[in-house]
Amino acid sequence: MEAAAYLKHARISPRKVQIVLDLIRGKDTDTAMAILKNTNRGATECLVKLLKSAVANAENNFHMDGSKLFVSECFVTPGPTMKRMMPRAKGSADRILKRTSHVTIVVKERD
Repeated sequence: MEAAAYLKHARISPRKVQIVLDLIRGKDTDTAMAILKNTNRGATECLVKLLKSAVANAENNFHMDGSKLFVSECFVTPGPTMKRMMPRAKGSADRILKRTSHVTIVVKERD
């Protein structure tokens, strides 16, 4: 049995999220929460909320024991990219890519 939580269209680059997700993959949820709260990265704020949501889904929807949960799977995929323009010299323009992310966290019970 597993429970998942999804975050769509997060306004942060997938590369930045992937660095933080690599830290918590395979850890117990309590340990993962402690790692996220003590990591100084921009992606941690939304990942804390997402991990809490996954744990709440597991406890309320599937009646799992919260103390036995661990992060079995977590990954990020790129979402739609917003294209913006920045004026440059001599009337030209540079393209700015504002990237978004789709994040998934799956928790399971340890045997």
